[in-house]
Amino acid sequence: MLEGSGLAASAQEGEHSQFDVLVDGELVFSKQREGRFPEEDEVLGLVSSR
Repeated sequence: MLEGSGLAASAQEGEHSQFDVLVDGELVFSKQREGRFPEEDEVLGLVSSR
Protein backbone atom coordinates (compact mmCIF):
# COMPACT_ATOMS: atom_id res chain seq x y z
CA MET A 1 0.00 0.00 0.00
CA LEU A 2 2.83 2.43 0.75
CA GLU A 3 5.04 1.29 -2.12
CA GLY A 4 6.04 4.27 -4.25
CA SER A 5 4.55 6.76 -1.79
CA GLY A 6 7.82 7.80 -0.17
CA LEU A 7 6.32 6.96 3.23
CA ALA A 8 7.52 4.41 5.77
CA ALA A 9 5.36 2.41 8.14
CA SER A 10 5.88 0.21 11.16
CA ALA A 11 3.62 -1.81 13.41
CA GLN A 12 3.62 -2.09 17.16
CA GLU A 13 1.72 -4.59 19.25
CA GLY A 14 -1.14 -2.99 21.15
CA GLU A 15 -3.64 -4.08 23.74
CA HIS A 16 -7.26 -5.19 23.30
CA SER A 17 -7.31 -5.53 19.46
CA GLN A 18 -6.07 -1.97 19.20
CA PHE A 19 -5.47 -0.45 15.75
CA ASP A 20 -4.18 3.13 15.89
CA VAL A 21 -2.44 5.19 13.23
CA LEU A 22 -0.06 7.85 14.48
CA VAL A 23 1.81 10.46 12.45
CA ASP A 24 4.74 12.06 14.26
CA GLY A 25 3.22 10.92 17.55
CA GLU A 26 -0.25 12.36 16.76
CA LEU A 27 -3.21 9.97 16.65
CA VAL A 28 -4.91 10.29 13.24
CA PHE A 29 -7.04 7.12 13.30
CA SER A 30 -8.27 4.89 16.12
CA LYS A 31 -10.28 1.71 15.58
CA GLN A 32 -11.66 2.04 19.10
CA ARG A 33 -12.84 5.62 18.49
CA GLU A 34 -14.25 4.96 14.99
CA GLY A 35 -15.63 1.49 15.77
CA ARG A 36 -14.15 0.01 12.58
CA PHE A 37 -10.96 -0.67 10.70
CA PRO A 38 -9.99 1.99 8.15
CA GLU A 39 -10.75 1.58 4.46
CA GLU A 40 -7.83 0.49 2.25
CA ASP A 41 -6.86 3.99 1.02
CA GLU A 42 -7.97 5.83 4.15
CA VAL A 43 -4.72 5.36 6.07
CA LEU A 44 -2.59 6.48 3.13
CA GLY A 45 -4.77 9.58 2.78
CA LEU A 46 -4.54 10.40 6.48
CA VAL A 47 -0.77 9.95 6.54
CA SER A 48 0.05 11.77 3.30
CA SER A 49 -2.13 14.78 4.18
CA ARG A 50 0.11 15.57 7.18
